[in-house]
Amino acid sequence: MFNMSSTIFFMSLITGTLISISSTSWIGMWMGLEMNLLSFIPLMNKNKTPYENESAMKYFLVQAIASIMFLLAILLASMMDFDYYTYINYILSSALLMKMGAAPFHFWFPGVMEGLDWMNCLILMTWQKIAPFALLSYKLFMNNFFMTIIILCVTVGAVGGLNQSSIRKIMAYSSISHLGWMISAMMISNYYWIMYFFIYSLMNMAVIYLFKSQSLFHLSQIYFNKNSSIVKFSIFISMLSLGGLPPFLGFLPKWMIIQNMMATQYAIIILIMVMTTLLTLYFYLRIMMNAFTFMGNELMWQTSSNKTNILILLISISILGIPMLMILPLN
Repeated sequence: MFNMSSTIFFMSLITGTLISISSTSWIGMWMGLEMNLLSFIPLMNKNKTPYENESAMKYFLVQAIASIMFLLAILLASMMDFDYYTYINYILSSALLMKMGAAPFHFWFPGVMEGLDWMNCLILMTWQKIAPFALLSYKLFMNNFFMTIIILCVTVGAVGGLNQSSIRKIMAYSSISHLGWMISAMMISNYYWIMYFFIYSLMNMAVIYLFKSQSLFHLSQIYFNKNSSIVKFSIFISMLSLGGLPPFLGFLPKWMIIQNMMATQYAIIILIMVMTTLLTLYFYLRIMMNAFTFMGNELMWQTSSNKTNILILLISISILGIPMLMILPLN
C-alpha cells in the first residue's frame, strides 16, 4: 500500500546521505548525518510495536552520542594545536565507527536489528553505512588504530554469531564481520570498497527477500518450515555466497582484498580475517544444514511459477561468481 509519509521520510533519508557525501565542510557532513538519522527513526517505527519503539530509542541514543563526538572532534580540530591532531582524528573516526556499528562500538547493533522488520534491517545494514564510510575515507590510513578495528570487527562478527538462534542477530553479526573487510577494502582503494559494498548489498537483498517472503525470524522456523525445497536451496546458496565461499559471487571481492593485502605485507591481518570468515561460514551452514535434514516428508520443488522465477534469479546471482572468477586471473 502506498504511504505518503514513508515515501517522504525515505526520500529524506537518501537526501541526508547524499548531502553528507557531497559536502565540502565537516559541519555540512554532520548536518547530512543528522538529517539521515531523523528520517530513519520514523521508518523504523512504522508498525508501532514495542520492539520497534525500543530499537528506535536505542538507535537514536547511540547515534546522538556519536554525533556529539563528531561535533566535538570538529570543534577541537579548529581550536587545538597541530600536535593533538592525531588524537582528534581518533575521536572523529570513533564517532563514525559507532554510527556504522563497527566493533568495539557494536553493542547497539544486534539489539536494534532484533526489533526491526526485514526491510528496515536491509536499510540499516546497507544504506546507513554509506555516509559514515564516505566520511571515514578522508581519515583512513593503515595504522595500529585501524588495524585493531579490523581485527576486532572480524573477530566479534565471527564469535558473536555462533550462539544465536535469531536470524536477525546472525545477520547483524555477519554485517559486523563484513565491516572489517570493507574497512580493509577502503584502505586499499575506494574502488575496492565500492565493489565490495555493491556485491555485499546485492547478496543481502537476495537473502533478506527470501527471509521476508517466508516470514522467517528464528532458526527453528527454517528447520520445520513446510516450504518447497527450492526455497531452502535458494537460501542455502545465497547464504554461502554472503559468507564468501568460493566459487560464489561473494568470494570475488574477498579474493581481491586477500591478494592486495598480501602484496602490501599485511599477511598476519589477512590470516586472522580468513580464519574468522571460516567461523562465519560455520554459522551460515548451521542455519541451513538442519533445514535440509528435515526435508524427507515435504513436497518437492512445488511452488508458484512467479516465485520460482524470482528464486532462480536469486540463485543465478550467486552462481554468477563462477564465470567471473574464471575470467579474473586473465586480467
